[in-house]
Amino acid sequence: MKRIRTYLFALIPLAFALSCDEEDALIQQQLDDNPLPSGQTGDPGVLDLSQYVAIGNSLTAGYMDNALYTDGQNHSFPNLLATQFAINGVGGGAFNQPDINSANGYSGPGADNTPGTSDDLGRYELSLALQRPVPTAGEVPTPFTGDKSALNNFGVPGMKITQALSPALASNGLYARFATNPGTSTVLGDALATSPTFFTYWLGSNDILGYGVSGGVDPSTITSQADFQDALEQSLGALVQSGAQGVVLTLPPFVLLPYFRAVPYNAIPMTDQATVDQLNAGFAGLNAALDGLVQLSQSGLVPGLNVTQAEADARKVSYALGANPILMEDDALVDYDRAGGEFDILLATNQITPAQRQALAPYGQSRPATSSDLPVLTAATTLGTTVGGSATAILGVTVPAYDNMILSVSEFQTVVGMTATYNATIAGVVQGINAQANGSITLVDVQPSFADLFGLSPALATALFDPSNGTNPALAAFAAAAAARADGVLGIEVEGHLLRPDFAPNGVFSTDGVHPNPRGHAIVANLIIDALNASKGATIPKVNVTALRGILATDL
Repeated sequence: MKRIRTYLFALIPLAFALSCDEEDALIQQQLDDNPLPSGQTGDPGVLDLSQYVAIGNSLTAGYMDNALYTDGQNHSFPNLLATQFAINGVGGGAFNQPDINSANGYSGPGADNTPGTSDDLGRYELSLALQRPVPTAGEVPTPFTGDKSALNNFGVPGMKITQALSPALASNGLYARFATNPGTSTVLGDALATSPTFFTYWLGSNDILGYGVSGGVDPSTITSQADFQDALEQSLGALVQSGAQGVVLTLPPFVLLPYFRAVPYNAIPMTDQATVDQLNAGFAGLNAALDGLVQLSQSGLVPGLNVTQAEADARKVSYALGANPILMEDDALVDYDRAGGEFDILLATNQITPAQRQALAPYGQSRPATSSDLPVLTAATTLGTTVGGSATAILGVTVPAYDNMILSVSEFQTVVGMTATYNATIAGVVQGINAQANGSITLVDVQPSFADLFGLSPALATALFDPSNGTNPALAAFAAAAAARADGVLGIEVEGHLLRPDFAPNGVFSTDGVHPNPRGHAIVANLIIDALNASKGATIPKVNVTALRGILATDL
C-alpha cells in the first residue's frame, strides 16, 4: 500500500511536442515567412467600428493561466480585434481596458489562506521539467485608477449572463474595481453609457461551466433557460436599440476542454502484485455483498429489492497491474448506505455482520470510473493522497474520489444538454432581434472550429452539438456545420502549423485548461473577422496567430 502515492500531473498525457526554444523558432519562422505588412489597410464595409465595446466574462477579459494579468489582458480577443479595427481605413477608435497592473495577477491566497501576504499565488506557467503547471508569485488586485467612463472592455471573470444586468455584481471584485458606481451601476449600463457603435457579446459560459468544473456537485448553480433567455433579450435588445451593430458568439463544447481531459479516468497506477493482492483482499467483502444483493433480489424473499448482476458488477472493485480506474462517488447511483437501504437489508437478513455492515458504509454510491467519466484537472493534486491521516485510506483507491473531483456520465449529459439549450436560445433570440433590426447582429458559431480542433468525427460532432437528434432546427444546423469541419484529426491547421487542443507549448489553451492562450484568443478574433468580412462587406485584416506566443513556460 505504501507504494501508492500522489502522481499529480505525471499522469496527464500531455505531449509536449515543442520546447521553449522550438516555440521561439516557430514564431520567428512565421514572422520570416509572413512579415508584418507595412501600410496595411482595410475597409469596415457597412460597420461603424469607431466605438467598440466588449461585454463578456473571463474569455472577454483576457483571463488565462488561472489569473487576470496584464499580458493576458493585452492578448484578449477584444483587444486583438480592436488592434485590427485600428488599421488604416477600417475606422476603429481607441480601446481601453481596466488594466490589472500586475505581471502575474492573482490566483489564490497560498498556504496561509490569507490574501495579501507574501505567499499569494499568481498566474500559472508550464514547468517543462515537471510537465505540469506551477504557480508564480501573485498580487491581490487593486482598484482601477484610470478613466472608468472611457473603458471599452467590460469583461468580468465569473460573470453569468443574468449578472450583466445586476448591480449586485459589485460583489465580484473584478467588476467592483472598475464599475462606475459599485452597488448601483451594471455592466450593461456602463457599456451603454459609452454610446457604442459596435459590440461583441459572449456570455453564458459560467451559467453551466461553474457546475461542470466543480464536478457537477450543485445543479442549483445552473441558470434556467427562461432566465437565460430573458437576460439575453434584455441585453441584446438594449444594445441594438442604442444604434449599435454587433457580434454574438455561441458557447463552445465545454466537456472537450483540457480541464476535463488532462487527467485520465484510469489514473491509478499499480506497479507491484503485492499491493494489488492486498487491495483486492480488502474489497472482497464489498464484492461479495454486491453479489449477495443480486442473489437476494433473484430469490424474491425481499419485496421491492431489485439489484441486477450488471448493476452489481458496475460497482465492484478489482485492481490489476497497470493503469486502474479511479474509485469514485456517483450521486446518480441508488444509495445502498441509506437508512433501510440495500446494505441494511443484508444485515437484517443475516447476510452480513454488524462489523461488515459498518465497513460497507463508504461505498453506498461508489463505482470504478469508466472512460465516459471526466476527472477534473484539479483532481490530479489530490488523487492518491491519504484521508484522515490513515495510510490505508487513499483517495480514489480505497476511499471513493469525492463528487467534485469527477464529472460523471449523468453530469456530462447535463453539461452537454444545457450548453445545447443555451445555444438554441442564443440562435433564437438573435434571429428574433435581427428580424426587427435589419440584421444588426452577426451570429458567430465557434462550435465548428472546436470540432476541428478536438479531432471529432462527424458522428460525434453531431451527437455532441445536437442532443435533440434533429428535433430542434437551430441545433441541427449547428451540428451540420460542426460535422462538416470534423475531420477526425487532432489539432487545427493555422497558417501552415498544426496547433493542439491542450496547454502544451504548441497548444491553444492556457495552463488552467479552460481559457485560451494568446493564440487561442487570436483564433477567436479571426472567426469574428471572417464573419464580419463575409456578412458586412468589410475587408478587415486578420490577426497573425502564430506570431503570438502560446503558453508561458519555464524550464524549472
